[in-house]
Amino acid sequence: MSFFTRIGNGWALAKSSFKVLKLDPELMLFPLASGIACLLVLASFLLPLVGLGGDYLEVITDDKTTGGDIVAYILLFLFYFATYFIVIFFNCALVSCAIIRFKGGDPTVMDGLRSAMGSIHYITLWALVAATVGLILKVIESRSENVGRFIAGLLGAAWSMLTFFVAPILVVEQRTPWDAFKRSKDVMVKTWGETFTASFSLGLLNLVVFLVGGLPIMAGLFMMGTSPIVGYLLLAIGIILVIGGILCTTALDTILLAALYIYAEEGVVPEAFDEGTFNSAFK
Repeated sequence: MSFFTRIGNGWALAKSSFKVLKLDPELMLFPLASGIACLLVLASFLLPLVGLGGDYLEVITDDKTTGGDIVAYILLFLFYFATYFIVIFFNCALVSCAIIRFKGGDPTVMDGLRSAMGSIHYITLWALVAATVGLILKVIESRSENVGRFIAGLLGAAWSMLTFFVAPILVVEQRTPWDAFKRSKDVMVKTWGETFTASFSLGLLNLVVFLVGGLPIMAGLFMMGTSPIVGYLLLAIGIILVIGGILCTTALDTILLAALYIYAEEGVVPEAFDEGTFNSAFK
């Protein structure tokens, strides 16, 4: 199968994900809640450290540190753990709702939250693993400005690919971190082609979102000097478009993740997806 055919299949899968989102637009509340919670966590770590400065603030803000202060890295680990827990929790909630829809149900936000709470101990354990990996990558990156960042980038990309299916595995199979990692790797081996191309298609959609939202933002900044009211209005429109687009594409990405998982594991084409597309996609 050619690369462009795979891209076409990936785009078709992304459009099918949008059909699911139209049935359950409230699913965008999960990435919204995740984003707000992560901002609150960031503020709770940064604000107390502003006065301290030094390695403490540099580690959290992702700049290179020179001292390697153990306290700074402990703070970074706690920050990673809190943010990973939030992201994984709401991803699991969204995945649960998508799977309910695929099986013919009509999910609610509470259904997703209850499902994520039912796997809270596995989510916590996985957040600890993810935070540990994140800290290790940060240490590697800090050892050398260029080589360290390159190596950390490669390892980080590989880790992201191998753990792509962890969220549905945590809520559906409720496995320990090591078992979840192995299962995610196995599912990725089955679906890597379409996982990559579908995610690539959603990445292009993200680019379109930023372009569409960026135009009124740039126009608003340009108009500030001559017509502030129009400028602020354009800025507001652009920001709303960008935020709405990010919430939409994030929800689509998680819906697609759930669909790929269901098909890879059960051989069943999820509701709202085209059987021909799935069959050709996984050849």
